[in-house]
Amino acid sequence: MALPRLARRYRWPILAAGVAAFTAAAAITTQVAFAATLFSDTFEDGDTSGWSKSGGTWSVVTDGSKALQQSNAGSENARDFAGTSSWTNYTVSARVKPISLSSNGFVGLLARAKSSTTFYRLALLPGNTVQLQAVNSGSVTVLGSVSRTVSTGSWYTLGITVSGTSITGKVDGATVGSGTSSVASTGRIGVQTGYASASFDDVTVSDAAGPGPTTPGPTGSSTPPTSTSPTPSSPPPSTTWPTKTGDAPVNNGTIQVSGTLDGGMKRYCCIGDGGQGESQDPVFELANGATIKNVIIGAPAGDGIHCLGTCTIQNVWWEDVGEDAATFLGTSGGTSYVIGGGAKAASDKVFQHNGNGTVNISGFYVENAGKLYRACGNCTNSYERHVVVDNIRVKSLKVVAGINTNWGDTARFTRVTVIGDSSHSTIICDKYKGVPKGSEPSHIGSGPDSTNCFYNPNTDVIWA
Repeated sequence: MALPRLARRYRWPILAAGVAAFTAAAAITTQVAFAATLFSDTFEDGDTSGWSKSGGTWSVVTDGSKALQQSNAGSENARDFAGTSSWTNYTVSARVKPISLSSNGFVGLLARAKSSTTFYRLALLPGNTVQLQAVNSGSVTVLGSVSRTVSTGSWYTLGITVSGTSITGKVDGATVGSGTSSVASTGRIGVQTGYASASFDDVTVSDAAGPGPTTPGPTGSSTPPTSTSPTPSSPPPSTTWPTKTGDAPVNNGTIQVSGTLDGGMKRYCCIGDGGQGESQDPVFELANGATIKNVIIGAPAGDGIHCLGTCTIQNVWWEDVGEDAATFLGTSGGTSYVIGGGAKAASDKVFQHNGNGTVNISGFYVENAGKLYRACGNCTNSYERHVVVDNIRVKSLKVVAGINTNWGDTARFTRVTVIGDSSHSTIICDKYKGVPKGSEPSHIGSGPDSTNCFYNPNTDVIWA
């Protein structure tokens, strides 16, 4: 059944145009479309249009960025719903932060809300418990449960995937549980509190019951995400570099970005010497939650882009990477996104992951580079890091991703197209043993497994 899309907040519908017909503008639209987003709300517009509340005290507040908050900790049952009642198979995800949580309270994300008392719920509970629940007229059946830290004042990424009678819940990339239930076959999404107050942000609904959110916590181990098939209808990324619309000289050092910077496909240049020096300044420094899009970065590009927290890099093209195209530095968990775009001439890495959390790379093209992604193996702090790679094209690339298995890193790959490598020498997943700063990580293997490197070499990698 085709799912109806919301007129107000859905973004980037899938296009039918072929790859050969791409213009620069069409390329970004199609590259982003793999997520098939039905609904998205970051609350940066400051309102709750499209949501309907029941109980509690709801408002948009500033909590790092703009967020939806339920502030009445004494409310027994506060709910806020969005979407349409005809939605069937989808994945809903949101960042959730309990502010107060009583001994009999909960904070939750809802899927297939058939009514105000019938739905599927992923709930953060006191006593360091997370449960996936089927709620039928207020009666709760637990489909899965896991013990993990639940702290007030901390953000968690919750996700529920509903596909037929199969229900799966994830928190920070780790599967809480899955089961079968026929409580609700269709329904809206929602957020909910009971005897608790909480903030909610970055609510997204995808019409594919495929990969759920993959946002690991900042420390400790978690169950790595399983490999599931993404939306098959989105075309592969373009290999044609866009034409600049103008020049934007970088005359005054690093450009600070908070909120969203839309470059309109201008070429930003230049910083640094084009080499591999570790002390070069970035062209852009993105604050937590910032987005940069529609930008061409010319050479020399210094240290590219620095993401200080989570960020979104959308339709950004590097003419010559130099040191690194982007470095992800955030240490509070969460997911950063690279959506569309491309990079050339990275003698070492394209994306460097020094912080923790997840980097999600989709619709990207890379040419003539060492590694597309590397989880730092000898930084000052040793974190568990995760990367999700989907629908990319690579040419003259040595390694798609390098991770540190001793720290619990994971990498998941789907729809990787390798161009012009008849000998199949490109390594999809390289494994290292992470070490303290000052030492050099040792290479310990490569290839798929069931613990760290998730992909099927026969179906997830295409040798073109």
